Amino acid sequence: MWTQETLKETVKEKLADFLLVIVSNRQPFTHIVKSQKIICQREAGGLVTALHPVMQAAQGTWIAAGSRPSDFQVLNKDRKVMLPPENPSYGLRRISLSKEDIDGYYNGYASEGLWPLCHISYTRPIFTAANWESYQKVNRMFAETVLKEIGDQKAFVWVQDFHLVLVGKYLREANRSNIITSIFWHIPWPNLEVFQICPQKKEILEGLLAYDLVGFQIRYHADNFLEAVNRELECRIDKEKNSVTYQNHETLVRNFPISVDREDISKKAASEGTVDRRKQLREEFDLENKKLVVSVDRIDYTKGIPERLRAIDLFFEKYPSYKGKVVFFQLGQISRIHLPRYKELNDSINAMVEEVNWKHSQNGWSPVIFSRNYMAYDDILVLYRMANACIVSSLHDGMNLVAKEFVAARSDGQGVLILSQFTGVARELTDALIINPYDRDSFADAIGQALNMSPDDQEKRMKKMNETLAQNNIYRWAGKVLSQLLKFEFKEEGYETSVGILGESKRRP
Repeated sequence: MWTQETLKETVKEKLADFLLVIVSNRQPFTHIVKSQKIICQREAGGLVTALHPVMQAAQGTWIAAGSRPSDFQVLNKDRKVMLPPENPSYGLRRISLSKEDIDGYYNGYASEGLWPLCHISYTRPIFTAANWESYQKVNRMFAETVLKEIGDQKAFVWVQDFHLVLVGKYLREANRSNIITSIFWHIPWPNLEVFQICPQKKEILEGLLAYDLVGFQIRYHADNFLEAVNRELECRIDKEKNSVTYQNHETLVRNFPISVDREDISKKAASEGTVDRRKQLREEFDLENKKLVVSVDRIDYTKGIPERLRAIDLFFEKYPSYKGKVVFFQLGQISRIHLPRYKELNDSINAMVEEVNWKHSQNGWSPVIFSRNYMAYDDILVLYRMANACIVSSLHDGMNLVAKEFVAARSDGQGVLILSQFTGVARELTDALIINPYDRDSFADAIGQALNMSPDDQEKRMKKMNETLAQNNIYRWAGKVLSQLLKFEFKEEGYETSVGILGESKRRP
């Protein structure tokens, strides 16, 4: 079984001769000002959870965009800061983006173009020539920074997600034989009919095929990608190897389901300190003697929050005996609020929460608590541990780690996961109550089923799902990707240096 320690040992043994460079839009740590002092704060999310221990072991470089002026005040002459602060082992190299860059590259092409294109949730993608130019510009900035960082060293460059599709292309154009490249696509890949909407569909595909390895969350997304490649480009697809040869370059296509550190989450959620915190949260939100159903989402139209609220409304209509006895707690971080469609979504959710609460409230009880306040990760785990059920009702999701975090937090064997069939994780956690978020009636009935489920049935389901997470944890994900990278070959000075899966180097003419 993969663990953090086995991953570290593997990286030290097999990557000793290579520089590992991770490239992402989001940085693993940020530097913020508090009480007139700059402090280092770890960012949340599965990306950091997975890759931070890899970088600690490999002592490589992470390249990402800085997000605030204080991020750049701590950089050395190489525009890097060593991390983590308590035991520095790798460098974070930050790229400075202007407001115009962010508007065009991130808010524009990535967020209003590629994001809705890939998440089939009936939100029209917006593509403009200006945003595409900005996307190309920023991707080239990242590639140039990678080249400066690597120099003549042999390096594995691991790019993350849809923001940086073209980085591999620009690296390949530099004709450096010392670089092996990979990209992991964290979000869904759409079906062919939807993908063909993209005006730059050929450029996007060519950008991805410039990498040596392309990874997706699930096989279905990888198959969608291969179908798009087959239809749009003159290429050769090897179905046995699951590879694409385009313009004399072969790209391997694989699926690597991302996960969480189940053991760590379980320990934190079950620690002695959480008992007091549970009591405090129950008092703070008036949850005593009530069943609790939780949801944790970024405010995004792909997460199915309006559909969830409609199902909750119908639940109380169909099961009025639960009024005053159940509270739905929605934790939602505001996202991209300056973009019109996100502002409209946020306003719509506010109105729906007010409507549901007005319709069903009685004797000082309201059915929905919607909190947008920052909540520490440990407190979120406490919420999971308290909850009778957790709802994940995404309309489309690459994986969704909230579902896995909830299961990992329930080492007590209790609680029910209500999970959308349109998440990648639904293929793994089959013992959840699987719902269609568009089917309001069955969604409402699933809530009723969850709240009526016997402790024995809960325990059987949760045990099976925890066994799945124990086997397919975050370290197995990272290890599988690195193992694939280690199968590639570096070519230099008329020789080929073959790096086998056991990390042995062989020189051959």
